[in-house]
Amino acid sequence: MATPVIMPRQGQSVESCIITEWKKKVGDEVHAGDVLFTYETDKSTFEEQAKVDGTLLAVFFNAEDDVPVLLNVAVIGKPGESFAEFATNGAAAAAPAAQEEAKPAAAEIAIPAAELNAARAEGISPRAKSAAEKLGVDAAQAAPTGPHGRVIERDVVALAKESRLGGTAKAEEAAPVKEMPAAAAASAVINAQEFDEVRLPNLRRMIAKTMHDSLAEMAQLTHNTTFDATKILAFREGLKAAPESMDLPKITINDIILFAVSRVLKKHEGINAQLLGDKMRYFKHVNLGIAVDTPRGLLVPTLFAAETKTLVQIAAEAKSLAKSAIDGSINPDLLQGGTFTISNLGLYGIESFTPVINPPQVALLGVCSITERIRTVEGQITAYPAMGLSLTYDHRAVDGAPASRFLKDLVTALEHFDLLLIG
Repeated sequence: MATPVIMPRQGQSVESCIITEWKKKVGDEVHAGDVLFTYETDKSTFEEQAKVDGTLLAVFFNAEDDVPVLLNVAVIGKPGESFAEFATNGAAAAAPAAQEEAKPAAAEIAIPAAELNAARAEGISPRAKSAAEKLGVDAAQAAPTGPHGRVIERDVVALAKESRLGGTAKAEEAAPVKEMPAAAAASAVINAQEFDEVRLPNLRRMIAKTMHDSLAEMAQLTHNTTFDATKILAFREGLKAAPESMDLPKITINDIILFAVSRVLKKHEGINAQLLGDKMRYFKHVNLGIAVDTPRGLLVPTLFAAETKTLVQIAAEAKSLAKSAIDGSINPDLLQGGTFTISNLGLYGIESFTPVINPPQVALLGVCSITERIRTVEGQITAYPAMGLSLTYDHRAVDGAPASRFLKDLVTALEHFDLLLIG
């Protein structure tokens, strides 16, 4: 019996996903574990693997289609097996490959050019239409390579390149090389300005919208400070120097910052909050958002109830969240619910920056690099490692004084990290 392939539900908050690319086509033999297609939510990208062996009998949606979760998107079975019962809302499924091969070739069918162009136009993806408008070509003239003979973006790009080259390569092979005339020289200059235009992925568009809305709707202000990182550096060195028999976990500077913030925020409810229109929401737990750089863009997984966790637990969970965000396997439910976010750019040598708040949160902490500074203590000039902190807050919800008090308390906690661990 044929087996349907459904659009998975990635978290309770996800209602639909966009198919980004089909890795298999109708008629292909597939094995359990083969990637059938890739898809994305507004937060992350995933791969859907075949659960059974067989032949891909039909697909009901194309790349770029927004598909409700738990809906049939394809069918796997034996060649010639019926799959009509799995068709989604009467969608016209692609015919098995054997049937496609039995059809006459396009060149053998006499179809007026106008009708052919109209028929093709119905099978042009939205991205292809947009690319055609920008490149100034007729998408209906492109050779389709998408599912069901659909014209997709790469087909339009290929058509545009052919239009620009216009068969000059053959002419050059046949004719002797001559001095380039002025018109051709001008054309060469224009061709030197060629570029690749790629449509933004759904995740990138969501990041762009979030960042734009954040800056457009909030009254954001940033306070910068530094703290003496001597004790946290000594703490880390002590962990590294510990005997292997103690089997101590790897603790990073970022883990230490997360731990300190989780403790200090409990005393500053106005910072551990969200602004929702004309209401403020103050949280009883500290749900830390951790900004993670991934191949698909910035993701912010949430470490829930961080103030209830030990340093070791925070370190382990933070690493797990970052890994799943980077490899694209993170549950979308873990990409929401944050009450305060931390973004660490210290690894890149950034000494100070202006973090952008992740709405509806009211503040975000930027962690900067360590630089050497000098100070005078009892007449003696000494050097010390100074680590930068940048706190951006929404002045609509938080005034400068309480924001500064939070930053001051955090500095104190980090400069006396050994005592913070006792609490």
